Amino acid sequence: MGSNTVHLLVVDAHPGARPLPASSHKAELRLAEQLDGDGRISPAAEKSLLAFVESSLTVGEDLGVEEVIGFATSAIRDAPNGEALLTRVRQETGVDLRVLAGGDEARLTFLAVRRWFGWSAGRLLVLDIGGGSLEIASGLDELPDVAISVPLGAGRLTRDRLAGDPPDADQVRAARRYVRAEIGRVVRDVVRGGTPDQTVGSSKTFRTLARICGPADAQTPVRTLRRADLTEWVPRLAAMTEIQRAELPGVSAGRARQILAGALVAEAAMELLGVESMQISPWALREGVILRRLDDVMSAAGPGI
Repeated sequence: MGSNTVHLLVVDAHPGARPLPASSHKAELRLAEQLDGDGRISPAAEKSLLAFVESSLTVGEDLGVEEVIGFATSAIRDAPNGEALLTRVRQETGVDLRVLAGGDEARLTFLAVRRWFGWSAGRLLVLDIGGGSLEIASGLDELPDVAISVPLGAGRLTRDRLAGDPPDADQVRAARRYVRAEIGRVVRDVVRGGTPDQTVGSSKTFRTLARICGPADAQTPVRTLRRADLTEWVPRLAAMTEIQRAELPGVSAGRARQILAGALVAEAAMELLGVESMQISPWALREGVILRRLDDVMSAAGPGI
């Protein structure tokens, strides 16, 4: 249950093997944007979310799902009525959703990226832009030395600071200053561990920005995002309407409104952390949750051969 997308990912998974996606069922509810003046999730969003959970259970039953792992991120975590909503979901559907703290989001995403790129990647710096928050993690092992969450999600920033279609130049400048100030507060904590050998971006926002800024490398399916290309695209995105952004490669109609905010956060994070380019990970938070669950299964089973 993310701040942008609510997603049921059905996987064929067992310890010691790569989780294989079998089916996907999702909806762009954009919870981070459907808040009232007090930051509460709106009744309409609640209704849509409950309907989606119920439909997911039907899909899962049809596919023979044996275990449901439910988790929610910053939109639910930060909403004053988040706990009440989770209680309602549990009572009406039987699904018990675990709310992930921001640091846990960063750690689980880092785990997924580490497993995908392997130990040979060395020290990793991982950035993930969601709808409600930006996660930053860095380290040499499977557990990062640094795991930080900053309230700079693309949906949140769009809702709070980038009104208009397109927003006016003063709004964009003010949003840029705000983003840089917020990231600047955590730069020292991130860089104290040392220079990363590889920087990786995960999440739909980074994948979309990489598609906008350039084609995939013909030698590998992993895309690369260069800061110089992103810097060229930011003013172009700022001048576009939502309809025009939706015509860009990889930009869905549901994400078109938020992609400027995502670009501002990505550019600021890359510049302030000294990142010239990054690779884009196919795995992110969902895969991290699955991998951690499989690790727990192996641990409970005891030592093997």
